[in-house]
Amino acid sequence: MAQHTPLQVIGFHSCDRSIGLDIINGRTQLRPSKNIWDWLGEGIYFWEQNPLRALEYAIESSTRKQFNKIPIRTPFVIGAIIELGNCLNLIEPESLAILKRAYFGLSRIYEEVGKTLPKNENENRKLDSAVFKHLHKLRSDNFNTPFDTIRCAFNEGDPIYPGANFTMRLHMEISVLNHEMIHGYYLPFPLKKYNPYLDEVNPN
Repeated sequence: MAQHTPLQVIGFHSCDRSIGLDIINGRTQLRPSKNIWDWLGEGIYFWEQNPLRALEYAIESSTRKQFNKIPIRTPFVIGAIIELGNCLNLIEPESLAILKRAYFGLSRIYEEVGKTLPKNENENRKLDSAVFKHLHKLRSDNFNTPFDTIRCAFNEGDPIYPGANFTMRLHMEISVLNHEMIHGYYLPFPLKKYNPYLDEVNPN
């Protein structure tokens, strides 16, 4: 959608070692996350240009500091070459306006039936997820071109210094809706830095 969105980006995905190796060797594919709390809605999530954050998340999942339906046993990171295609790029005004309209449309529907909108509660982003679901349904109902990807900055963690707008885990995130936008996977180098558990079965 955005005329000034880069054509391709490098994304990094946190996963279990066994799954990561199967993906790189073409034995399986990543499946979209479909949790009602996913902040960008349904999709395959990647950390843009951020392999270290992907590794941190994988380690936190393996130690149960991050909740996953199927916890990671052996932390692993894979890189991916992603074509953004028709991208809802939420760091630009046009995309933000589309998301805003979707919210108000969903809000009217809930109001008409006398129900309360879902709420975002800490890391549980039920409202955001519901808005994206409504947005995609609207585009389908109106025969608009579906989005291939969603791209957004996420302000996470504590400020890096008192009063700062920058946080310790500020990052860009990509949600891939169209799997054909992923053109390949690879092991990021240096291996020891981004995949220190490559040769281990279970570090815990």
